[in-house]
Amino acid sequence: MLPSRKYYLDSIFDNFMDGAENFDVMKCDIYEQDGAYHIEADIPGFRREEISVDCEDGYVTIQAEKDFNNKEQDETKKYIKRERFYGKTVRKFYVGDVDEEKIQAEFKDGMLELIVPKQEKLPSKKSIEIK
Repeated sequence: MLPSRKYYLDSIFDNFMDGAENFDVMKCDIYEQDGAYHIEADIPGFRREEISVDCEDGYVTIQAEKDFNNKEQDETKKYIKRERFYGKTVRKFYVGDVDEEKIQAEFKDGMLELIVPKQEKLPSKKSIEIK
């Protein structure tokens, strides 16, 4: 008996996605409010210690890494399918000139919230006095 069409297509999709790094791990929303960028990143299944945020050359980089080798393993288990993510996921966003010293980050209930204050811009046009 052949598998149903839906099951067959699901199976192909599952096989295609197996081993795909960074797929569907960190979904982000970004908005601007009160002179700052707000980045909300869903990072489920990670602990605060496994997440890092860096700001360099106008880019904010969010990285989360879960090491499979550090996880206690039960040698008696014979896994049929493993869907929980182990490895590294990275998202990088260009934010331009920001006040790096005032960036705030909070991680709660699987969501990282960053508040990235923008730098005050100098006037883009300046008259030069001719002597």
